[in-house]
Amino acid sequence: MQNESTSSPAEDSQTGDSLIGEEYEVEVGPVAHGGHCIARTSEGQVLFVRHTLPGEKVIARITDGDKDSRFLRADAVTIIEPSKDRVEAPCPYAGPGKCGGCDWQHAKPGAQRRLKGEVIAEQLQRLAGLTPEEAGWDGTVMPAEGDKLPKGEVPAWRTRVQYAIDENGRAGLRKHRSHDVEPIEHCMIAAPGVSELGIEKRDWTGMASVEAITATGSNDRQVILTPKPGARLPLVELDKPVSVLRVDERDGGIHRVHGRGFVRERADDRTYRVGSGGFWQVHPQAANTLVRAVMQGLLPRKNDMALDLYCGVGLFAGAIGQRIGEKGAVLGIESGKRAVEDARHNLQDLDRVRIEHGKVDQILPRTGITECDLIVLDPPRAGAGKQTVKHLAGLGARRIAYVACDPAALARDLAYFREGGYKVRTLRAFDLFPMTHHVECVAILEPATKGS
Repeated sequence: MQNESTSSPAEDSQTGDSLIGEEYEVEVGPVAHGGHCIARTSEGQVLFVRHTLPGEKVIARITDGDKDSRFLRADAVTIIEPSKDRVEAPCPYAGPGKCGGCDWQHAKPGAQRRLKGEVIAEQLQRLAGLTPEEAGWDGTVMPAEGDKLPKGEVPAWRTRVQYAIDENGRAGLRKHRSHDVEPIEHCMIAAPGVSELGIEKRDWTGMASVEAITATGSNDRQVILTPKPGARLPLVELDKPVSVLRVDERDGGIHRVHGRGFVRERADDRTYRVGSGGFWQVHPQAANTLVRAVMQGLLPRKNDMALDLYCGVGLFAGAIGQRIGEKGAVLGIESGKRAVEDARHNLQDLDRVRIEHGKVDQILPRTGITECDLIVLDPPRAGAGKQTVKHLAGLGARRIAYVACDPAALARDLAYFREGGYKVRTLRAFDLFPMTHHVECVAILEPATKGS
C-alpha cells in the first residue's frame, strides 16, 4: 500500500459531506510526488496542496474531497508567509483554477530542480530502500543545456503541445484534473516552432483538439486534428508551412491529409523518422542528453549483444548499433506498429539491428535469448513491472540502463532488480520538463557480485 503522505494520490471516492470550497489556514510540509506539497487540516486530514512551496503558511481551498476522504486536494489561494524560493508566476495562465500544465511556475528554477531531487530521493528510500549514496547519485537534478535563463524568463522547450478546443472554437489548455478549457493567447513553455504556427489565433470550431509538433532535427512541422463526431475538417492556414494529419473518429488511427506523414528528428549524429505523432522526447535537448547518459553508463564494446526494450523509433538501438561493430547485435522490441515501421526504416543501414513488434513481456520470452551483454529499457510511466524485471535480471547482462520518466516506477523496478541480483551503479537526473513536476532519470545497474 502506498504511503498517502508521499505518493501521487489516486482517485478518491466521496462518501461524506463535501468539503469543496472550504478554506483552511495551514503550514505547508514537504513536497510530494505529483506537483503538490503536503499539509494537514486542524482535524488532521491530509491535504495535497498545489501552488505552494514547503515551509509556507497559506490559505488552502479544497478542490476535491469530503469529511470521510483519506486525503483532500486543495489549492493555495492566499500566501500568508511565502518561501524565499517563491516568485511571481511569469505565465498569466498559471495559478489556482487556471491551466493545469505547469506545476512550479511560482518557484525559482533552482528550487524546482531541488524539489524534484527531493521527490526522487524520497521515492528511492521508500520504494527501493536506497539512499542517494547507495544509488550512486549526488542528489542533483541537472538542467538541460540552454535552460538557464535570466530571472523572469521561462524555457520555451515543449516541442509538442496538444491544445484543447472550447465550445467557441478557441484553443487552450486543460485545467488541472478537469475537462474544462483555459483559452490562451500564448503558451510560454511552447517551443518557438510551435508558437510560430499561430494555433491560438485561429477558429477551430468543430475540433476537439489540435496537436502541434515541431521537429528539432529539421524544419518539419505538423498539426494533428481531432474532429468532434461528424465535424468536417477546416481549411488549415497557419503562419508557417505545416503538414496536416487527422485522427479518425472510427478507429482512432492517424491519417495524412497533406504534407509529410512524419517529422525528421536528429540525435547522436543520426536522423530519425517519427511518423503520425509517434513518441519522441519533447525537450529539444532530451534525446541527445539521454543517449549520452546511456552510452556513458553502458560503455558498449565491439561484439556486444544488446537489447533495447520499449525502443520506440530506435533511438538507443541506433546509438548502440553504431558502437558494437560488425559482429555485435541489437534486438529492439516495441509495441507501437507505426513506431516499429519507423525504427526499421531509421536503422536499415545497421545490418546487425533487428526490431520486433509486440509487448516486451510477450515477445522477450519467445525470442529464446538466454543471455546478453547490455540492456537498455525506457518503459512507459507505469514502469517495466516485476515479471519483466525478473526475466531481464536472469539474462546476466554486464550493464543495464534504465531510462525513467517516473521516480516511483523507477524505484519499484530498482527494488525488483535488487531481488534479481543487480545493484545501482550510478543514477543521474535531468530537468527535461521545466516548470512541471516531471523529471527524467537514467539509472545504470550491474551485477551485485563481481563475476556475475
